[in-house]
Amino acid sequence: MIVLITGASHTGKTVLAQKLLERYRFPYLSIDHLKMGLIRSGNTNLTPSGDAALTDYLWPIVREMIKTAIENAQNLIVEGVYIPFDWRNDFDDAYLKEIRYKCLILSESYIHHHFNQIKAYACAVEKRLDDSWCTKESVLAENKYYFEMCRKYGCDYTLIDGCYAVDFEL
Repeated sequence: MIVLITGASHTGKTVLAQKLLERYRFPYLSIDHLKMGLIRSGNTNLTPSGDAALTDYLWPIVREMIKTAIENAQNLIVEGVYIPFDWRNDFDDAYLKEIRYKCLILSESYIHHHFNQIKAYACAVEKRLDDSWCTKESVLAENKYYFEMCRKYGCDYTLIDGCYAVDFEL
């Protein structure tokens, strides 16, 4: 089984992937790690902040890794922002039956009431070297975009509105 976890920055994708790893013993791939490996090794001229271009560059690689894992009957959790909303178009039915997808979205109300906590938990699993770009306005805009795109493409999502309690049963 493949588990895809996406969502805006600071929604808890990596924390959820870590929880699933501990519960199910499925390895996980952070697309951010792949991104930084390719950038730091000089295999691309892209920069860490070019989200659309990075999705176009990284998704074909990740997509084929997912197919390979399915073909080998291996479990894998893939987490990151670089999963396109139309990801289903890249897999036929035989692959799709092996993939579970979840997009994490923070509601506007949650962001307004818990922004300090959102920032405080930014390094819960990975250490962020520079989080100064993350403002309440950027978090609001990014989560609004993810919500609109999930609705447009019919993607499964969890809207975090009250208390933060995200889980994923396989």
